[in-house]
Amino acid sequence: MSVSARLRGFITLGLLPALVVYLIFVIVPIFWSAYYGFFDWKGIGAAKFIGFDNYLEVVKDPIFWKAFKNNMYIVAASVFGQVPIALVLALLLTRSTLFQRVIRASVFMPMVLSSVVVGIIWGYIYHPQIGILNFLLDGVGLDSWKKAWLSDPKVSMFALMVPIIWNYIGPYMIMFIAALQNISPEIEDAAQLDGVGSARKLFAVTLPMIWDTVKVAVVLCISGSLKAFDLIYIMTGGGPAHSTELLASYMYNSTFNVYRFGFGSAISTAIIILSLILIVGSQYVMKRDYR
Repeated sequence: MSVSARLRGFITLGLLPALVVYLIFVIVPIFWSAYYGFFDWKGIGAAKFIGFDNYLEVVKDPIFWKAFKNNMYIVAASVFGQVPIALVLALLLTRSTLFQRVIRASVFMPMVLSSVVVGIIWGYIYHPQIGILNFLLDGVGLDSWKKAWLSDPKVSMFALMVPIIWNYIGPYMIMFIAALQNISPEIEDAAQLDGVGSARKLFAVTLPMIWDTVKVAVVLCISGSLKAFDLIYIMTGGGPAHSTELLASYMYNSTFNVYRFGFGSAISTAIIILSLILIVGSQYVMKRDYR
């Protein structure tokens, strides 16, 4: 047996335990959930097979599509908010001075906090009576802009986008900083010697070199946005009148509050399918190979 074959064998053997755990706790539950979507089941007792009724109800359910629309808002806020802001911060904080390390830590700090804590903090910021946002608006003479930010269906979903963007910028910034630091200094020096300006160097040199990292960040944004739950659930619980309902919160409420485990399983399967469609679509749009 050759050395390369032995090396591949050792690598496979080393990955096998993680693969088994992944199959047991991720892949198998996905198919198990899809299977339960064919049953009318309350979580206890006998389950009645009803075929595709749960899946058809999901397709016809207006609340499901409203939740999907809200998730699309979160996806848009994540892809066009978190990624560009994180990239700009990474470009500004690539060097490792003390000041820049402090700024990196402060930007990453929200990710360290529990989502419950973040939700409570922003709930107080948006509070209509004691919230700092309305207090500041009143202080600068914009009292007509004061709102019950989380109770007004017209603005509640947009208000929630701000803490979502703020909370998850840090990890993407770290990813982009690592990618930027992997760009060979010789490439930067060659571009500078050729007289390439800063803007042109960004789009002709820097972005092409880290484009794979950008695509990974977009995939993480989409998958994370479609399974978003904790922050929204803490701040609004999906209300008022389902105006901030997300797919994950609707699945949770249908499963554990209404005790429709089969219908909740059908929703979770739909979330996986929609996630795959959006991720594949985004990668197709971004498939351009700059190199």
